[in-house]
Amino acid sequence: MNCRTIISFPLDDKASLTAALGALLFGASICGEALQAQSATEPIWPTKEWQTSSPEEQGMDSKELVRLMDFGTTGSLDSLLVVRHGKIVVEAYYAPYDAGIPHQVFSATKSVVSTLTAIASKDGLLDSPSHRILDFFDRRSIANVDDRKEAITVQNLLYMTSGIEWKQPLGGWPESMFEMERSPNWVKFVLDRPMANAPGQVFSYSNGNAHVLSAIITKLTGMSALEYAKAKLFGPLGINDLFWQQDPQGISYGGNGLYLQPRDMAKLGYLYLHNGAWERQQLLPSDWIQKLTQVTIDPHMPGEPERRYSNFFWVIPDRHVYAPSGYHDQHIMVFPELDIVAVTTGRDNHPLREFADLIIGSVKSDTALHSDTASANLLANKILDVSKEKPTGVGARPGMADNISGKVYRFARNELNVKSLSVMLTDPQPRYKVEVYAGDATRSAPGFTGPIGLDGLYRKGERTEEGLDSSGFPRVNAVKGTWQNDHTFVIDWLVLGEGFPADQWTLTFAGETLNVHVKLGAGGEISTESETEE
Repeated sequence: MNCRTIISFPLDDKASLTAALGALLFGASICGEALQAQSATEPIWPTKEWQTSSPEEQGMDSKELVRLMDFGTTGSLDSLLVVRHGKIVVEAYYAPYDAGIPHQVFSATKSVVSTLTAIASKDGLLDSPSHRILDFFDRRSIANVDDRKEAITVQNLLYMTSGIEWKQPLGGWPESMFEMERSPNWVKFVLDRPMANAPGQVFSYSNGNAHVLSAIITKLTGMSALEYAKAKLFGPLGINDLFWQQDPQGISYGGNGLYLQPRDMAKLGYLYLHNGAWERQQLLPSDWIQKLTQVTIDPHMPGEPERRYSNFFWVIPDRHVYAPSGYHDQHIMVFPELDIVAVTTGRDNHPLREFADLIIGSVKSDTALHSDTASANLLANKILDVSKEKPTGVGARPGMADNISGKVYRFARNELNVKSLSVMLTDPQPRYKVEVYAGDATRSAPGFTGPIGLDGLYRKGERTEEGLDSSGFPRVNAVKGTWQNDHTFVIDWLVLGEGFPADQWTLTFAGETLNVHVKLGAGGEISTESETEE
């Protein structure tokens, strides 16, 4: 194994020298960890299942992990998982989210695309990250080709320095991303855009860069990124329960759209923790992981100036941690110096450094601590507490509930896309039923139904094809309702694992009509009114 750390930025001032030394020390810590692993016993491989342990057995303090879990409660986490020395020391699922449900990882998807790029390089399919990307496409069909666009390399995509004009500011409105997703050909949309800068000059965060790289993986392998991952990455790691969105041409969405269970997210981090090796196989080139120590890209992250970027990974050099990270706290944090992988999934945004500091603070030793029954019980009770949903108010049930229960309210085409809606509130098992307009007029309208909680607690539907969303992902809907007044019934609708707060549907019944106002958890509001009822 080559443990050289290459400093690839100029040392012409004090700040650059400090950054270089930080990168050198970070790289040394990773190499030291890898060398220790070589001389130690065979690591524990969780291909089939993870082993578990108390935190104290792995040198961690249960009381400090309770603090981490409390932060997760205030931070709207769905799950928290910490692995040390190959064993899970804490695993928590915040109600109503539960184990066994894949979670959207948002931009952590990009790191999987990066990993597949490394595998293609090891397999000899990609000769060099310096390969120019237009070589993989028909130049004659691409608009705005100039010398700058000709010069874009695979590495420029990985560093988010392609120079392609793109509006997706960190912490801002991702205008270009939405335009791409509405276009009939996503790859062409990206490649056709004019150049804003020469490649390598300016960091500009872009789902388009990652999607073009996914298309390049398909060009190199003859498979979608999903198919290639199943063969070369997910398969060897024992990851089977997943979903990955694709564009209209069948190309796996490079910038977003991957769903994984938290335990499987941890496997990806564990692969990097072990320098790209898994069960005596070297899945990734060892020098690929070391590139994460060559932190040359400053993305000017709002509120987190210490963050750096490399190969679709976020890095905090002074904390010796790097992570695939996605919107709303989807993180796979790798701490090489501490032999830790930590995973969070959630529905809100918090600084990555806050999670890192709490995890680092829980480490007290490289070896086992004395058992602490009181602290162990405190942690166990906290895990149990967050797994239990706390009921909210339900309001007084009005007499009209009997009249509207089971009625079908129909809607003309609308922005919400609802064709009909009914709520069965007097049944022994209260339910909702929604029919939506089909995208193709020749097809029957799809619909879905499920239970609704009237006691202040969510009721979960089945994870079946009946709950398919527009992407084709089998959703798990959690729904509860409350009477706001005699004519207004409010439904909280949470899609488990989707990574957004609940949508709030306000149903206002007025005579023979129903007004529906939806406040979307992802942002925005939509209203529509029924035409007829039957």
